[in-house]
Amino acid sequence: MIDALHLEEQIRGRLNEFPAKTRRVAEYILGNSSEIAFHSISETAERLSVSRAQLVRVARMLGFGGYADLKKTLKKKLLDQVIPAAMKTESPDDSDLAVKLCRLEQANIDETYRNLAMNGESVEEFCSAVQEADAIYCMGWGISALPAEWMYTRFSELGLKSVLMRRGSLSLMEQARGISSDDMLIVCELPSYVIEVTEAVRKIASRGTCIAAITDSPAAPVCEHSRINFYVSDNSPLFGSSLIGSMFAVHVLTSILAQDMGTEGREALKAQKESLNDERIYYPSYDLRY
Repeated sequence: MIDALHLEEQIRGRLNEFPAKTRRVAEYILGNSSEIAFHSISETAERLSVSRAQLVRVARMLGFGGYADLKKTLKKKLLDQVIPAAMKTESPDDSDLAVKLCRLEQANIDETYRNLAMNGESVEEFCSAVQEADAIYCMGWGISALPAEWMYTRFSELGLKSVLMRRGSLSLMEQARGISSDDMLIVCELPSYVIEVTEAVRKIASRGTCIAAITDSPAAPVCEHSRINFYVSDNSPLFGSSLIGSMFAVHVLTSILAQDMGTEGREALKAQKESLNDERIYYPSYDLRY
């Protein structure tokens, strides 16, 4: 039976050969191994809007005897990476759990890095779109509000006109009314996906606005309406999705953007550093890097 490492290599090597529907399933396997490992074939088929027979066919195309063999391989990979909470009683040593959790988060960073490295054209398109936009709107709800807010903060530090969209006195749909085709929307959306987020993104996309998504999978509903997609790894046995991958992606994307902005970016970061050295506001800071 093919192992998890060779499965990933095979999928990445054959993505361009697959028909559209098969490619969508294969991309979902790459970004959602934990869900496939522990969800039923019916649940996965429903999420992807494909038949169970289609999932079986894809598993066989990848070298497995059937879908059950694919699940078994992915489950073994995950259990080798980390001890889930339910298994903690078998190993009372908390330090061992901490080490395995750190390894899992490192794997989230590594997978997110690979996705960004393979997506150079989208990174270039992202940098161009941000600099051409009249205003950049950053949207997120729930845990996804955290990477969205950090993206908004980075844009502000670079002197770009940015707006943070999150649930408050106005719904996301109400806030979406002011976004035009000359603006840009960046939406962060990790599971569980939010219906209002998808509806607001659909409304904004209908105006021709450039939309970039930071999400965990091509199967995320917002991907139907986004022009630029960045996929992050969010595997976690506790607390739902991990934010390490999405925060890493925000850091990398905005760092590349700052470099791409040239003199304008350098001047903005210089001004930000000077403000942080204002002793009327902050305590003295030595060797501050910015």
